[in-house]
Amino acid sequence: MTSATQAKTIERSSPPFQLRGGAYTLLVLRLNDPKDPALFQALADKIAQAPNFFRHAPVVIDLQNLADAPPFNMAELGRRLRQHQLVPIGVQNGTEEQNRAAVNAGWSLFPEGRQAPMREGAPSARPVEAPASAGAAKPADAVEAAEEKPAPADPEAGEAMHGVTARLITQPVRSGRQVYAHGGDLVVMASIGAGAELLADGHIHVYGALRGRAVAGVSGDREARIFCRSLEAELVSIAGYWRVRDDIPDALIGKPAQVFLDGERIAIEPLA
Repeated sequence: MTSATQAKTIERSSPPFQLRGGAYTLLVLRLNDPKDPALFQALADKIAQAPNFFRHAPVVIDLQNLADAPPFNMAELGRRLRQHQLVPIGVQNGTEEQNRAAVNAGWSLFPEGRQAPMREGAPSARPVEAPASAGAAKPADAVEAAEEKPAPADPEAGEAMHGVTARLITQPVRSGRQVYAHGGDLVVMASIGAGAELLADGHIHVYGALRGRAVAGVSGDREARIFCRSLEAELVSIAGYWRVRDDIPDALIGKPAQVFLDGERIAIEPLA
């Protein structure tokens, strides 16, 4: 058999694709009134606070508050969201009729999931803040970051699982990579690259520069915290509430800090 024939045989024996589970950060937009004329202007104002974070971000539309609402054009809603560089990928908490409309629009159906509770008493006149509520200066109160559970990650050099309580990473986490500690804490002994993402059901400890995104309390643990030696993150999140870099005081950037949930807001304090 010639080398060319062997190469073709190997090529044909390789599967055409691989299918596996993954975990991705999703925004959840809970609507009160999709026909409100102020909706998309309010949404544009929110996006302007952190355009890099929202650009091409996948969004799940939460229809929980629209169970008794009249039908609306799901495809048109998707078109308007894409004009704002958001990418709608599915709905959750919809009625049978709403779910059919979503599927016809090319969207997926998501389960309710385990997300942090919404803040009560949001002003109904500000529909874009129905996904959460309240002040435009506090994105942690505006959109939920939902997490889907991943399949177990493949072991890599420099990583070890110690029981189910913590995952230890000893190597830098490069841009574009995601690390998830299922059922416990995540401990990183090195720096995190911009564009990387850390997720943990428990606490996150970073003994280096924390860039990229850090999402603790993925399963809804409001007591989870983020600790880092140098806070330079694009986004920090606890139990579904989040803050982006633009909302972190300059005095804390590059300094040791801890991030935790204080009632309905993300608090960031220096570490001694």
